Amino acid sequence: QVQLVESGGGLVQPGGSLRLSCAASVSIFGFNVMGWYRQGPGKERELVATFTNGGRTNYADSVKGRFTIIRDNANNTVYLQMNSLKPEDTAVYFCNAVRFYPRRLDYWGQGTQVTVSL
Repeated sequence: QVQLVESGGGLVQPGGSLRLSCAASVSIFGFNVMGWYRQGPGKERELVATFTNGGRTNYADSVKGRFTIIRDNANNTVYLQMNSLKPEDTAVYFCNAVRFYPRRLDYWGQGTQVTVSL
């Protein structure tokens, strides 16, 4: 069974930084895509960032230049470095892992709360 455990969330002031971690119970080398999603109060879940095992990354326009996704296959961990945080970044952040072959499988963590406020 694949388990993804997020950590690192908390309360941060606007302009501050936070680093989220997603620890996997299995090797993440076997996942085609690792990523982060978030869901703010009263909002739909949205893509934040993804990192393929081919080295490609993509980001939501709202976080480009501020967030960085880091994939550490050796430690079976994916990180989300968040800088210049804004109140609009307040959300529950979820880790996601996807395997495409031989059949598509999609896994999710339990989520970690990030609150950006004075």
